[in-house]
Amino acid sequence: MILPQLFIAPTADMGRGVFTSENIAMGTIIEVSPVIVLSGEERKLLDQTLLHDYIFEWGDDCKSCCMALGFVPLYNHSYRSNCEYEMDFEERVISVKAVRFIKAGEEIFINYNGDWNNATPVWFDK
Repeated sequence: MILPQLFIAPTADMGRGVFTSENIAMGTIIEVSPVIVLSGEERKLLDQTLLHDYIFEWGDDCKSCCMALGFVPLYNHSYRSNCEYEMDFEERVISVKAVRFIKAGEEIFINYNGDWNNATPVWFDK
C-alpha cells in the first residue's frame, strides 16, 4: 500500500526522493511495503554493490538484510525526519508513518538510524 499522492522526483542534492502532492496528517501510514529477506551470506555480496545503499538490516539479531519493495528504498535520510519506519519481521513488511504534519510538495524523509530523531552519524556521514 502506497498513498496515491506520493511520487518520485529529482532532489537538489540527493538524487531522487519521495514527495507528496497533498498534505499528510501526523500519524498517517503512508506506505506498507513487502520485503525480500536475504541471509547474512547474501548481504556480504550485496555490500559489494550499489544495492548496499538501499537495503535494511533485518531480524532481531540484524544478521540478515532485506530489500524493500515500493518506494521505501528511495526515501532519503534526515536526522530530523518527518516519517519513521517500523519493521514487522513476522509479516515481512516495513511500514512508514508520518511523525508530524507534512505539507503538499514536501519531500518525505526517514532517519536511517530507525528512530525519527536519532542524530547518530550514519555510514555516509562518518
